[in-house]
Amino acid sequence: MPSPAFSPLTGHLTHFEAQALSLDDPRPHPHEDALAQLGHAVLTETLDVFGDTALEDFQTIICETLIGAFHSAAQRIERDADRARDELNRLSRDFDGSEIADSEMQDATRKARAADVACLALEFVRDAAAASYTTATGEVWSPWKGHVKASRLTAAQIEAKDALRSAKARKHAATDPGAIIVAFRAAPQADTKDDAHRIFDALNWAQAQWPDMALATTGAKGGEKIAIKWAKQKAVTLVLAKADFDKNGRAAPFRANDELIALEPVCVLTLANTLNGTRAASLQPFGPALNLGQKAAEKGIRHLPVKVRG
Repeated sequence: MPSPAFSPLTGHLTHFEAQALSLDDPRPHPHEDALAQLGHAVLTETLDVFGDTALEDFQTIICETLIGAFHSAAQRIERDADRARDELNRLSRDFDGSEIADSEMQDATRKARAADVACLALEFVRDAAAASYTTATGEVWSPWKGHVKASRLTAAQIEAKDALRSAKARKHAATDPGAIIVAFRAAPQADTKDDAHRIFDALNWAQAQWPDMALATTGAKGGEKIAIKWAKQKAVTLVLAKADFDKNGRAAPFRANDELIALEPVCVLTLANTLNGTRAASLQPFGPALNLGQKAAEKGIRHLPVKVRG
């Protein structure tokens, strides 16, 4: 059943509703709640179908691919909007006052605005699906490539390479240096309740020190996934320096550390092993976490290992 059209007389309009109403299109747009429900339903139904079956072992890949499909679609539409805006800029620059030129400008404007609204709609579906995935599995979805803009359901997430380019541009323009970065690296085995409590404690402390902080991590499993959950709960911007094993092979985790250090964090937090004493006794400390601490010390960056509460 199609959603009813928006009405400007129903009270305060959200950004999405205002954007949709500004379009010269007689067809209605679905409500935000309907879009969110679609995202929840897609993931819930998928987990219900594959759970407790022979395909259960693959449901993580399946769910993350589904969420990624909505993300990819939003990015494609966003690129269409960018192309329409580029065309609009060209038409504005060459505008000669003719009726044809005016019609072309109006058409380019409509395309850009329509694409913006469609992109917002898909982001609602994606974010709701990602939230359902986290609720059901405890896992956190993040895109392998690209960025995620902040919304009512998720904090912003950007790639480290994009952040570095922006930082260089800001420095070149002699303007504000931007967000304060706190870097975090943790062992894959640091995923117990003890670890989660202390990771949250450490990040809460960091946010108290730097309220406008952004969290930089590689997004690896274990303790770093816990840190990402914290960031999403606190609506803290994420900067991901993901290890590129295809390009760097076994050195990928250490190259990711180089990206984290290049962000010039004010503080580096590390957890090289689980804080569960029994489990830690049989496991070696995580080399990349130790390496990040060493790199921070070499650069004179404050480094604080996460430890058991004293």
